[in-house]
Amino acid sequence: MNYQETLDYLYQSLPMFQRVGQSAFKKDLTNTLALCKYLGNPERKFRSIHVAGTNGKGSTSHSLAAVLQAAGYKVGLYTSPHLKEFTERIRINGQEVSEDFVVNFVGNHQVFIEQLKPSFFELTVGMAFEAFAQEAVDIAVIEVGMGGRLDSTNVIDPILSVITSIGYDHMAFLGDTLPAIAGEKAGIIKYQRPVVISLDQPEVREVFDQKASMMQSDIYHAIDFFEVQKTGQENGFSKYQVFDKQNVLQLKELVFGLNGNYQRMNLPGILTACYLLQKLGYNISLESIQHGLAEVVHLTGLKGRWQVLQNQPIMICDTGHNEAGIKEVLAQLDTYQYHKVHLVIGMVQDKDVKSVLMLLPKAANYYFCQAKIPRAMPAENLKVLAAEYELVGKAYQDVETAINAAKSEAQADDLIFIGGSTFVVAEIPDL
Repeated sequence: MNYQETLDYLYQSLPMFQRVGQSAFKKDLTNTLALCKYLGNPERKFRSIHVAGTNGKGSTSHSLAAVLQAAGYKVGLYTSPHLKEFTERIRINGQEVSEDFVVNFVGNHQVFIEQLKPSFFELTVGMAFEAFAQEAVDIAVIEVGMGGRLDSTNVIDPILSVITSIGYDHMAFLGDTLPAIAGEKAGIIKYQRPVVISLDQPEVREVFDQKASMMQSDIYHAIDFFEVQKTGQENGFSKYQVFDKQNVLQLKELVFGLNGNYQRMNLPGILTACYLLQKLGYNISLESIQHGLAEVVHLTGLKGRWQVLQNQPIMICDTGHNEAGIKEVLAQLDTYQYHKVHLVIGMVQDKDVKSVLMLLPKAANYYFCQAKIPRAMPAENLKVLAAEYELVGKAYQDVETAINAAKSEAQADDLIFIGGSTFVVAEIPDL
């Protein structure tokens, strides 16, 4: 098989949660453990950092990888889902694995794959571990797919775990209260391995403290170490003042290459993790932290986080897709000066769509669309549901058509925002 045939085989043969939803979700780690054993347990051949959370885990994962790269380490990075190309999921020093690696991995192990019948995600996790072991990375940053306790990535024994914010998402799988969801995320806390909690949320703090105590793990609440305040922009980058509460990094000012205002909630956890990596023996200088965070997009290839796509009219995309994420998106939109706002919005059917629609501004022009995945809510259905919340617009059968419609109607002093789903952002042309 060539590369495209290999991808077609993966998409068609293996259940993929991003495309089909619940039917692809496995409630145990049996398949992942079996796959890793068959591959010779590659996950034991490199050190790792494990990152979970509802929002912020992707930005945090890329940021830690960038800092470690800036410090001179060979760094693996596993994230999901991909936006444009499958190979985005597996990177080494910011470079995606080759198409040949994907083809050879599937071809060499196809017989076992067809016997085991893993999910798409289970297979890609094993593929990532194999790539990192083959390339002998110094350390790999592994982002959880969903939850934590039962996520396929949770077969690693990381040197450090990081848990970002907890919010309402994937409630059919993780629970319908924040403590229940936090309990699933806390499943990545390993025996006698330190854990960083990025955001102080009183309603779930006890969940993490109890789990860490049970696992005899040192727990570091980032709020006890750092406070950050955004002070403005510098050459298109966000600029922050950092208050070091325990004098551990002596960092007063920071330029961050990720522009969403919500990054202020991720930075304390990222900085606390950097401090702990220093304690664990990693040679990470302040210069490495500053360079890595300023150049995170260039170093890791991260896309879709408050990304400005054009000016006049300004057009921005962001992958925020649940209630907490959309609240932050809307708060940042309020910081812009514009005549009229045009929202290109698509969502997936198994999300709490109504909780998001309740937040959206009634005065905006709407362009409802659907990504090319089975989970996508049909644009016409989204339009009808949105009308119940006095959100008025037209339905478009694909993302590109909706964007073109918004661009044709927007004036130079307007603002276009594209989002509602990672999969909508993924289909933006030339992203």
